[in-house]
Amino acid sequence: MDLPLHVLIISSLIKILFAVALLLIGVMAMILAERKVSGWIQDRHGPNRVGPWGLLQPLADGIKFLMKEDLIPTHVDRAIYVIAPAIILVPALVTCAVVPFGSSITIAGHEIPLQISDINIGILYILAITSLGVYGVVLGAWASNNKYSFLGGLRSTAQMISYELPLGLSIIGVLMLSGSLSLRQIAIQQGQGPQPWNWNIFIHFPAFLIFTTSAFAETNRLPFDLAEAEQELIGGYHTEYSSMKFAMYFMAEYMHMIVGSAVAVTLFLGGWHFFGLEKVGGPFWSGLISFGIFFLKTALFLFGFIWVRWTLPRFRYDQLMNLGWKLLLPVALTTIVVTATVWAFTQSTVLVGVLNVVAAFIVGGVLATALVMRREPEPVDDRGVLSFMEESSSYKEEKHGN
Repeated sequence: MDLPLHVLIISSLIKILFAVALLLIGVMAMILAERKVSGWIQDRHGPNRVGPWGLLQPLADGIKFLMKEDLIPTHVDRAIYVIAPAIILVPALVTCAVVPFGSSITIAGHEIPLQISDINIGILYILAITSLGVYGVVLGAWASNNKYSFLGGLRSTAQMISYELPLGLSIIGVLMLSGSLSLRQIAIQQGQGPQPWNWNIFIHFPAFLIFTTSAFAETNRLPFDLAEAEQELIGGYHTEYSSMKFAMYFMAEYMHMIVGSAVAVTLFLGGWHFFGLEKVGGPFWSGLISFGIFFLKTALFLFGFIWVRWTLPRFRYDQLMNLGWKLLLPVALTTIVVTATVWAFTQSTVLVGVLNVVAAFIVGGVLATALVMRREPEPVDDRGVLSFMEESSSYKEEKHGN
């Protein structure tokens, strides 16, 4: 149903303000959750001094960034240095415009969809806008005029190019079966039929794993934070940044995580659908319930981001590139071929889901075996304890001699 112009304008403004506020509050919540969950995983206390149960810790962090001196080194390219943090922050804010965060809510007889804009090329819009985020990283690294920062920017560029291809290809199977590029239509189709078996995570499970892995790499999160590797690059591309400029990089990472999780929920986890619960309560309350379902699914996905960070070690750079180009990309292409072939001849989502898993397992196993067998063994010092004793004695002699 088309809304009157004045209702459309007012509702759109309210939804924009709500989405921006939700993202900013989500960043604060993620800062607290990052520390609380990491403390729980490592069997220690998280922040518990600022406010009750440490709930005001994000506010304290924000005040700290605002109060810190904003230093701009003399050797940087000043104009690009200043604008780079904004370039990485804006795409995260703009991308949420096409993500449906609920079904619809009826107010004064007007059915208002819980989405800022339902464009018919929503997926292409997201892929195009998110790919711009790398410019903020590269320009910040280049403008810093620091070799270590520049290496971090180059790593981030290579990483994002490598993982955007599998990320884009992992969505193709979903688009073929849904027949639409609209995120809202994809979410609605997952609510038709038996739930949750009609969700795309069961039909395109290998594609879901590829999408999730690529999302980790796109957001520079562990185990793929090669652009920030502190042990090698003293902090990476944002080494020369301080105060609110560093905070903008910090906020952009969490915003990209939130938007990426929301897109994953929409594409693979049924959107706002959950066993028909989203239809309970009439035209007004059902909209609020659908938003609550979508919110909880996104929060669960974000918990996975934090959990993986404190579980898996950082990949080496060659391992990162091999995983993207030599494993994820071929498996993504395999899922496209299998989905297209099986759907054309059988029209069975069950068969598509089963054969996707089988084909991905076979191709992934063959490629992983080939990678392992081609790897050259690392040189090993087999002199053992004798070598250690000789080195220790020579060190003692040098020390006493000095």
